[in-house]
Formats: sequence, structure tokens, C-alpha cells
Amino acid sequence: MSKETLTRETLPGLPEEKIDMLAATSVLQQQASEIRTQRINWQSYLQSQMIGNEDFNFITAFDHADTAQREQLIKEKRSQLAKTFLNLLEHVSKDQTIQYILVMIDDMLQEDRSRVEIFREHSTRKKEPVCGQFLNLLNGSDGFIINMTARIIAKIACWSSDLMDKSDLNFYLTWLKDQLKINNNEYMQSVARCLQMMLRIDEYRAAFISVDGISTLLSVLTGRVNFQIQYQLIFCIWVLTFNPKLAERMNKFSVIPILADILSDSVKEKVTRIILAAFRNLIEKPEDPSISKEHCIAMVQSKVLKQLSILEQRKFDDEDIVEDVQFLNEKLQASVQDLSSFDEYATEVKTGRLEWSPVHRSAQFWRENAGRLNEKNYELLRILIHLLETSRDALVLSVASYDIGEYVRHYPRGKIVIENLGGKQLVMQLLSHEDPNVRYEALLAVQKLMVHNWEYLGRQLEKEQDTTAAGKTSGGVLTGKA
Repeated sequence: MSKETLTRETLPGLPEEKIDMLAATSVLQQQASEIRTQRINWQSYLQSQMIGNEDFNFITAFDHADTAQREQLIKEKRSQLAKTFLNLLEHVSKDQTIQYILVMIDDMLQEDRSRVEIFREHSTRKKEPVCGQFLNLLNGSDGFIINMTARIIAKIACWSSDLMDKSDLNFYLTWLKDQLKINNNEYMQSVARCLQMMLRIDEYRAAFISVDGISTLLSVLTGRVNFQIQYQLIFCIWVLTFNPKLAERMNKFSVIPILADILSDSVKEKVTRIILAAFRNLIEKPEDPSISKEHCIAMVQSKVLKQLSILEQRKFDDEDIVEDVQFLNEKLQASVQDLSSFDEYATEVKTGRLEWSPVHRSAQFWRENAGRLNEKNYELLRILIHLLETSRDALVLSVASYDIGEYVRHYPRGKIVIENLGGKQLVMQLLSHEDPNVRYEALLAVQKLMVHNWEYLGRQLEKEQDTTAAGKTSGGVLTGKA
């Protein structure tokens, strides 16, 4: 399947022109408009022997040509075009001139996307990676130069008939990811736009995952960003969910609760639309029905049903929103009907947002389901232990400690399993946690991990409570071991 076919099939109803409009008011585009009005003295570069006659003749003709003349010039001197532009980028050192050259290249590609093949043909002849020289420019210090270069690289990578070289691709995607992390990056909109383009190509999606791209997107989305960046980054998540395997893995990164939070605060229709579309894909695209069901439960637990009922009361011009609201409502309501307590528990654990929901405190739940925490190579236990190690939320730590204690209490080999998975040491470390609730739950869990006979401990605790009560009644003072 060609990349163009893939794009049309996976992203229905979103013409490229519409997406291009997203960046129309970005800082990069505003600066590009100013740079186009400048004039470069190419003669001085010829006189100083920084460029040869061939390059001088081509660039002066190209620079002063109108659209029709430029088209004719490209047709007649196709190989010279790539040679001249790359020579200029290599030999010119003045930032202002490099900015102007990059704008010329970008405008030329935007006029006709098939022109990316000119650079591909040139690199094939020279046996070099097509984006090699452009990638070097990403190491510069001028914000406009590196971001306009990034935009050109995205166009070559996405519009060329060949996929980008793997090592170059990883370098470029890592660069984009790192740019997202920069606080108050004025070019954030342009960086996000490059990612929107790249992630339309299925082969590039897996590469983005491998450089820890999803975590970075979500990290930015949980911070304070404007609605335009929200839309663009959620668009990136949406296109990732068109790959069934990625859609199945997506909520391991807590995508659903994070998007649900944004949905509840969103006042912009396009942000609402793209979140609903992403949610729909998370239900429709996974090939494993149990994962689709899991995603439905995660949405229910993240209060998405409440948001859908609010959205139903609003009038939308966009038919996609109305249709997605109806689809999600039906699927989530159906999942509530056949929701088992273990399904609910497993989904809550996988979201990483533990709270004192009824299943945790239910002795019957633990009697019936403790052994099920061993399924899929102790998947749920591993998540609970990971939360003990990484979470900073006192509530999450308290509930995770309690659950580990209950697992040990109700599963005969539980102590050995938890010790082998490294959970015992982590629970013990929480005995000195600053939050008293965390310390209390950790203490209970440690007692359950240490005791050989849970029923004996239970009777001892009851006995202590009875003795304490009697002591209070008679006015005596009792001391006991912690």
C-alpha cells in the first residue's frame, strides 16, 4: 500500500489543505512572510567565490521568476535545483541568507509536493541520505532556521516515494520530541505541525513510540498549553490510534483519563471533536475485544459518560461530533451493563488512578479474585508495585499498599510472589512516608506480609481491641506494641 493510499484510508474527511491551515498563523509563518520581502545580493557571493557560476545563474533566475517561469526552470534544470540549494546551504554562513533559502525551498515544495523527488533523486545519485544535510541544520542556534528546516524535512519524509532512513528518522523524531519539552517554546505550533504530518505515515508511528513519544505528548498535555497546541497534540494521538496494535497499547500510558480531563474542561469545539474521535478509535480499532471493553470501562471510570450527557444537550454544526457522541454513549452504556467487579478493578489499576472505590474494601471481592492478580504474568501486581515505586500521590500509594496486603491475605503464596516481584521492600519504605494515611496502610500491608497465620493475627487484633476497650472503661492506661 502506498503512503498516499494509507493516508486517505486512515484519515477520512481531513483534506491536507485543511490541516495546512492549522499553522497559518504560527510564529514560523509570520516570520517567513517577513523574510520573503527581503532581497539577497547573490552577486556578492559569486564575487567572494562562495558559489560558482552555475549556482549563481540558477539562483538568480529562480529568485526573480514568477510561478510559471519557476515551473519551467524546474522542468529544464531539475538536477541543478537540488545541487544549487544544497551548495548554498553548505557554503553560506549568514543566518539571514540561510533563512531566505529555506523559505524558497519550503515555498517551492508547498507549490508542488512531487518536487521532493528532486532532492531524493539527487541524494540517490550521490549515495547520501536525502535529509542528511537538512538534519545537520537542526543543530544550529537560530530558532527560525532550525524550525523551517524541520518543516522541510517533514515534507520530504512524508511526500517522497521512499521512507526516511531509519537512523535519520529516529534522530528527527527525537529532536521533535525534545522540542516539545522546551518550556515556552515559541515554535511549539510548528513542531506539533511537523508531528501531525509525520504520524500520518504508519511506519513512522512505531518509530515515534520507540523514542518514548506518547509519554512526551501526554506530559505536555497535562501541563498548561493553549487550545491550539492541545488540538494539534491530540490530533497526533488520534492518528496513532489508527494503528490497531498502537490503539491496544495506548491506555497503558493513561491516555483515556488524561483526555477525559481535557474533555471536561474544553470549551473549543475542535478540541472536543478530536478527543471524541480518539476515544472512538480506542474502541473500534483494537483487534482484541477484551481491550476494547477495557477502554470502555476506563472511559466510564474517567467520567466520560457524564461529559457525553452534557454534550448531548449542546447543538453542534459538525455531524461527526453528534455521531461520535451517540456511538460512545451506546458503547459505554453497554459496558456498564455487563461490567464485573474484576473488570472494574483491573481497569482502574491499569489507569494508575487508584481511589477507594467499593471493590478495594470488599472482602468478598478479594476472596473471589485474589488469585486472578496472577494472570498474564502478574500484570496487575506488577502495575501496583510500579505505582508504589513511582507515584507521588498519597491516595494511590495508600490504595496500592492496601491491595497488596489483601492479595497476600487471600492468596496462599502471596507473600512469596510479592517478595519475588520486589514489592515487600517498597511497602516497607513507605513506613516512613510523610503522609500518615500512607504510613498506616503500609504498616497494615507489612503486618500481612510478615505474619504466618492471618487468622491468628486477626484474633490477636480483636483481642487487643477488646482489652483496650475494657481498659478505657475501667479508667486504666494500657500500652501495646505497634
